[in-house]
Amino acid sequence: MAKTTPAEAIRNIKRGDRIFIGTGCGEPQALVKALIESQSGIEDAEIFHLLSLGVAAYTEPRFNTIFRHNSFFIGPASREAVWEGRADYIPIMLSDIPGLFREGRLPIDAALIQVAPPDKHGFCPYGVSVDIVKAAAETAELVIAQVNPLMPRTLGDSYVHVGDIDLVVELEEPILEWTYPKPEEVHLQVARNVARLVTDEATLQMGIGTIPNAVLGFLKDRQDLGVHTEVFSDGLIDLIEAGAVTCAKKSIHPGMIVSSFCMGTRKLYDYIDDNPFFEFHPTDYCNNPSIIARNDRLTAINVALEVDLTGQVNADSLGFRFYSGIGGQADFIRGAALSKKGKPIIAMPSTTLDGKHSRIVPTLTEGSGVVTTRGDVHYVVTEYGSAYLHGKNIRDRAMALISIAHPDVRHDLIQFAKHKKYIYPDELMPLGHGVVYPEELETVFKTREKGEVFIWPVRPADESRVRDMFYELSEQSVYLRFFGQVKTMPHEKAQLMVNLDYQDKMAIGAYVGEHPQFKMVALAQYVRDPNSNMAEPAVLVDDAWHNQGLGRFLFQYLIRVARQKGVEGFYAEVLPENKGMAHIIENCGYKTSTKIEEDVYFYEIRFEKPEE
Repeated sequence: MAKTTPAEAIRNIKRGDRIFIGTGCGEPQALVKALIESQSGIEDAEIFHLLSLGVAAYTEPRFNTIFRHNSFFIGPASREAVWEGRADYIPIMLSDIPGLFREGRLPIDAALIQVAPPDKHGFCPYGVSVDIVKAAAETAELVIAQVNPLMPRTLGDSYVHVGDIDLVVELEEPILEWTYPKPEEVHLQVARNVARLVTDEATLQMGIGTIPNAVLGFLKDRQDLGVHTEVFSDGLIDLIEAGAVTCAKKSIHPGMIVSSFCMGTRKLYDYIDDNPFFEFHPTDYCNNPSIIARNDRLTAINVALEVDLTGQVNADSLGFRFYSGIGGQADFIRGAALSKKGKPIIAMPSTTLDGKHSRIVPTLTEGSGVVTTRGDVHYVVTEYGSAYLHGKNIRDRAMALISIAHPDVRHDLIQFAKHKKYIYPDELMPLGHGVVYPEELETVFKTREKGEVFIWPVRPADESRVRDMFYELSEQSVYLRFFGQVKTMPHEKAQLMVNLDYQDKMAIGAYVGEHPQFKMVALAQYVRDPNSNMAEPAVLVDDAWHNQGLGRFLFQYLIRVARQKGVEGFYAEVLPENKGMAHIIENCGYKTSTKIEEDVYFYEIRFEKPEE
């Protein structure tokens, strides 16, 4: 190890060298500045970088014959250079990059890194960026380290010994800081919908992006969350201090947050400094799908640029223009899928921020790359809800995605799907123009003996659940509900029960289980007659869930919803044998009149005022 200045250190770099620069906020700014200002005759050199957040002057046209930049993940500093052909993009999973260095497939001649000062044993922490930096430093012919006392001392597999550093530049300067832009309201709504999928004791991965960071703000009521992620930012601090993140129930590394690098402000750097709650590891460990999968309930939250109707996810390019990179998405999507009760999530607004282009598309834009394949995709979330695609056929996928697309494009999407024979030719429009799923109507009901049941408005994706419940009903239950022995529930009937406008047609389902394996155990619905402003209700409860108070609750809830929608009352037809339904109606709390015609009871319920 020899101490020197930035300019003298850079003089050791030769023509044609492959130069690695430390990642993101860990970039050694003084060394990069010296590299740019060097008069040592560097020519035809290649620069390799995971993510550049600083001023990447080496990508400017004036350096075309001196430096050629290669990004493993395209950041704002190098994006224009890549678009103009002055820099290159290397598409690769984050977990695979260290192997390029270690196996000699991408040999590094000089590594420019930044570390904290050595401890009494001579070990220097890599600080905010371990990721691929450790592998680059361990394999490079020449290691030049900027030793900065402002770099936080991070723990884990995150050290280099001073004896393994060739040239040391002792220089104090502020660590680069990064803050996500203030989220738009649409980002917050997407984040809320993602947060609904996060359970207590889940272990989180947050990919780079405004939405993954915003999700953290909606998780403060969770219990014993863990974190295993390649990157995190300041938003994690509030979640820790709220008591939501304890890592106490993690399957591996219990009691510790595992990450590979962080991007944030000085507040974050001070928080992680010498903090044993955080462990930093290289990406070939942190992003290894087999390691990720050992975390139970691993919930991976990543973003996309567009998703086609078959479920292919493009996350790195705008057509032929490379925009970001594969990063850790493929690693964590696959790892979460292998995790016990894991949830791989792709999140995005339904349109571009200017509203001009849908992100749910018939086919990916020409030139776009598939980062998550249609075989790997599980959850897709927009501001209009979530679609679960894994193991689903193309028809179910297309209908689920259309139902969370922007209302303005749903008609065109369904016409395309019909033209390509993805769906039935008679398929109804899911959630027609202007129809928004009424999330505010979701609640929970505690049954007499069987615990809690989720109460949600029915969605088009529930068609198969309606059919499954129907085929489990006894003949008696079918007879009482449909006034006859209905034998089948084909698509053309079932779709009428789940394609709603949530005004004149409303249906509330009762569900048990855990997403996405929810089972429907009851269904309450009404259809309003616009002429009379009265609605006809119906309640159907799975035989195994009789005598749990569920039918009564759903009927009362249906009345509450109908009154909110301006319905004046219900008229219902009930067979004499259906004493349970008759009892529910007669004790609903509203004025009820009854008449009998041809062995059928006709009830009229007016919502004017509940009876005292």
